[in-house]
Amino acid sequence: MPIAFSTLEVSTRRAGVAQVTMARPAVFNAFDEAMVAELDAAFESLGADDTVRVIVLAGAGPHFSAGADLQWMQRASRASLAWNVDDARRFASMMARVQQCPKPTVARLQGAALGGGVGLACACDIAVAADTASFAVSESRFGILPSVIAPYLINAVGARQAQRLALTAVRIGADEARQIGLVHTVSPLDQLDVVLDQAVDALIAAGPQAQRELKQLFGRLSGCPAGPVSPEVRELCAQTIARVRGSDEAREGFAAFLEKRPAAWRAGS
Repeated sequence: MPIAFSTLEVSTRRAGVAQVTMARPAVFNAFDEAMVAELDAAFESLGADDTVRVIVLAGAGPHFSAGADLQWMQRASRASLAWNVDDARRFASMMARVQQCPKPTVARLQGAALGGGVGLACACDIAVAADTASFAVSESRFGILPSVIAPYLINAVGARQAQRLALTAVRIGADEARQIGLVHTVSPLDQLDVVLDQAVDALIAAGPQAQRELKQLFGRLSGCPAGPVSPEVRELCAQTIARVRGSDEAREGFAAFLEKRPAAWRAGS
């Protein structure tokens, strides 16, 4: 049964593609306790839905997300340490839910993405932005820091760029965001959905089980140090490809290529 949400709109963008739209445009889709809980629930539900191949994360209105709702942060500043720890853990769990979603995820970015909005963009697998979009890791302007989103920001842009953005809270444009790896593609706003659909097409063409395995493997490899590849990592990679190569999906993929036909998972896409 579909889940009813008060801060999100969950829709079918096309067959196999779900769209989660943050729907608080009056506050630039700033998220509070309710939206954090609903984002967690939405990505959990869609991640487990076999009819969903790709999840798009978007923001209603002119902006993607202003990050944390300042009234939420003000409540937090007056609450006990125990309340803050529980609250921050729920936020951290939601970010992990997005990043660890077994389905490919694409962030659709327009207008401003600030603070936690930047974190959400970094937690998605692919980020496409309008050329008028802007980005700021703005927490230090309010005397706090981007602690929960820091791992995702560092993974996206590297430690030095992440620290610069966090220390200065400077706002950057879409072109600079692309140059440092915060987003992958930049287009005119009126072409943003065309570019987004191109990314979705590429994702739909790949095997869903292969994508699930890939996300799990890359998640385990993300903490590997630079330099020589350890025996443990070599064994992990060998075991993974050996298991996946013998799967039904792999056999179908090879057969479809040799027979010059679409693979079964592309039916209806």
